Amino acid sequence: MWIHRPALAVVVAADLWDPHAHAAIIEWLVKAGRESASPLVLRLALAQVASGAALIGDVGQAIAAIAEEEALADATGGPPVYYHRLQLVAIRGRRQEALDLIETATTAATTHGTGQLVANAHWAAAVLNNGLADYPAALIAARQGTAYDDLFLSGFCLPELVEAAVRCGEYDEAATALEALTERTEASGTATGLGIAAYARGLVTGVEDHYREALEHLEESPLLPSRARAHLLYGEWLRREGRRKDCRVHLRTAHELLSGAGLEAFARRAADELRATGEKARNQSTHTYNQLTMQEVHIARLVATGATSNEVAARLFISPRTVEAHLRNIFRKLGITSRRQLRDQPDLSPGQTS
Repeated sequence: MWIHRPALAVVVAADLWDPHAHAAIIEWLVKAGRESASPLVLRLALAQVASGAALIGDVGQAIAAIAEEEALADATGGPPVYYHRLQLVAIRGRRQEALDLIETATTAATTHGTGQLVANAHWAAAVLNNGLADYPAALIAARQGTAYDDLFLSGFCLPELVEAAVRCGEYDEAATALEALTERTEASGTATGLGIAAYARGLVTGVEDHYREALEHLEESPLLPSRARAHLLYGEWLRREGRRKDCRVHLRTAHELLSGAGLEAFARRAADELRATGEKARNQSTHTYNQLTMQEVHIARLVATGATSNEVAARLFISPRTVEAHLRNIFRKLGITSRRQLRDQPDLSPGQTS
């Protein structure tokens, strides 16, 4: 039974491109971690909540889970965990913040000989740089990430390698990466995997039906960033084909999805493409989590569910007085005056960490 090897189950779910199985494993892990009060299980659960949230584009939930995981690590003296933080900064697309964490994680991985963490850092760099449209840097990182062929994360690097290689004119390399990606995703047969492989195929072949196939598959996937990227890539292709009216529909959809989720680098890329068609992108949404620290986000989300200061303090291994001090800062930053008003704030709805 997978419940006896939850960490392995997470890897298998990822290798199968199955976000639904991943979500089920996360739900079990959180419940088991809370009930057992095992720091090891609970930290794994929280890291997976953050990882899953990053992959579906829920930045607020990822931040909250990371804050709780770090609080638990501090309380128990556990070593730092990086992979969930890498996934968040990569998809969020804040260049300097991401580069700093990638450097820290790479140093830690090199020091302790952790190959999977190195692969995570390379994947994060590839995603970040594709979002920033720095395709040569993305190509280098994706090549390094796919070199770890025995690790599931090399599969996640393949679509990044395809995109970066196509943009850099390395078409043979892109075709080879697409072949490997197709083999993996067809074996799993999930809508997510098939959709990502389809838009990668569109990049290599320039065939419109491949982009349409990607959108059809990804409509069934909870991975908002992948769905948005499919619209972005299709819109970019349509613009280069001179189909300005058609491309705007997909570029607008991509920008709305990406900016609405706070995925800043890819959102800017979509906005740049829209401007190239003569249309101005709407301003990005303002997110509550952009105004608060990571720990403040988590405290605010807990209080929004009705948790008392004592309950929050116990959860985060801090004093009730510290919770109250954080709440005062939260109220000041958000321009509110009561706990009840937190429930009406965007990005503070209860998530899987409850």
